[in-house]
Amino acid sequence: MRKPIIKIYLTLIITLLLIFLVTCARRDSRTIELNFWVMGAEGEHIGTLLPEFERQHPGITVKTQTIPWGAAHEKLLTAFAGRSTPDVCQLGNTWIPEFRALDALVRLDSLVAASRIVTPEAYFPGIWNTNVIGDGVYGIPWYVDTRLLFYRKDILKQAGYNEPPQDWEQWMEMSRKIVELSPEDQRRYAIFLSLIFNDWQVPAILIMNNDGPLLKDNNCYGAFDDPRTVEALRFYLSFFQQGLASRTMTEIQNIYQGFSSGFFSMMITGPWNVSEMRTRAPELESRWSTAPMPFKRNRNSVAGGASLIIFKNTLHKEAAWKLIEYLSRPDIQRQFFLLTRDLPAVKETWTSQEIKADPEMEAFYTQLLNVQATPKISEWEQVAVKIQEHMETAIFGKSSLEQSIERLNRDVDKILEKRRWLLSHNLIAE
Repeated sequence: MRKPIIKIYLTLIITLLLIFLVTCARRDSRTIELNFWVMGAEGEHIGTLLPEFERQHPGITVKTQTIPWGAAHEKLLTAFAGRSTPDVCQLGNTWIPEFRALDALVRLDSLVAASRIVTPEAYFPGIWNTNVIGDGVYGIPWYVDTRLLFYRKDILKQAGYNEPPQDWEQWMEMSRKIVELSPEDQRRYAIFLSLIFNDWQVPAILIMNNDGPLLKDNNCYGAFDDPRTVEALRFYLSFFQQGLASRTMTEIQNIYQGFSSGFFSMMITGPWNVSEMRTRAPELESRWSTAPMPFKRNRNSVAGGASLIIFKNTLHKEAAWKLIEYLSRPDIQRQFFLLTRDLPAVKETWTSQEIKADPEMEAFYTQLLNVQATPKISEWEQVAVKIQEHMETAIFGKSSLEQSIERLNRDVDKILEKRRWLLSHNLIAE
C-alpha cells in the first residue's frame, strides 16, 4: 500500500513543480529588460532611482551600463554599426544631429503629443530646441548645462563695482580697472578665457551675444567673416591684446587656485564648477558668485546638457518611453539633482527648496532662459575644433584676426563639403 501512496505523492510534487516552472517561464516571458547606457558620473547614481521605476512597472527591469564620456562616442558608433545599440541612452545634445543623420533614433513627436509628463512647455525653450531637428523631436532633455560668468564680488567692489558687468562696454571698463589694482610686483588679470579649458565655447558664446552666425546657407559654409561675428571675435581677442586675460596657465596650478588667489577675478564656466569651487576654495565663501552673460545684442549662451533618446533597433519602444517619462517627472528630477548636482531640465523642479536656497543657482536659471543651440549638424564637433585652433593662433599673435577667420572659413567649408553634396542630392533632410 505504501508504494502506490509514494507514487501519488511523487506525481503530485512533480506536477506542482512543473506548474511552478511553467508559471515562472510565462512570467519571465512577459518581463521586458531595458538596456540603458549612461555616461560618466550620472551612471554612478542612476541606480538609486531605478528600483522605484521597476516597482511601479513590475513588467519592466532596467539593466544599466556606465560608459566614460571619453569612450562613449566611439562605443556608440561601434554599437550602431554592429546593430547592438541599447534601448535607451543618454546623449550629449550636440551628438543628437549625428545619430539622427545616421537614422539611428526613434522620432518622439507622437509620444510627446500623448504624454502628460513630457511637454515642450515644461522645458527651457533653447534646451528643448537642441532636440528638434527639422520638424521632428529626437531627444528629451534630461539635465541642462550652460556657461555664464563666475566673478569675485570682493575684487569687483575694490574696483568700484557692486554688481557684475551688465553689458560688453562695462565689462571691458571693469576689466581694465581690476588690472589697475594689480600689485607692482605681481601681475594679475581680470578674466580667465584660456582655450585650454573652455575650448570653443567662449568665442561661440560671444558670437551668440552679438547675434552673429557661425554657419550660413543651410549650415553648408562658414560664416565667420560676417560683420557681427567678426565684431564678437575682435572683442574676444581684445582681452588678450590689452593684457586683461592671460594667454597661458603657467603662473598657477589650476583655475581654482587662480580664482582664489585673485590671479583673475572672472571666468566663463559651467554649473559643475559651483560645487568644485566650494570644495576646492572654501576660503572664498560669500566672496564670489555667478551672473548671466553681459549683454550685447542679447545675453545668449550655449545650450548644453544631455538628453534621453530611444534607439531605433529597440523592441520595447513603449517601455523605453515609460522610463524616459519617469526620469522626466519633477520629483525624480529633484532627486537626480540632489544625487548629481546636474541642473534639472524641467523648469518646475527649480521651485524646489534645495535649488531656490542656493545663491549661485538663480543666475543659471536666468541664463537657461537665454540659451541657443549650436548648429544642429553631424559635423559640428569638427567645426568646433577648428574654431579653437584658429583662435589660438590669433591669441598668440601668429596670425591676424582677419587671417585666422579666412583660414577658419576655408577649413570649415572643407569639413562641410560632404554635407553640401548630400543636400544637393536630397540624401539628407535640411
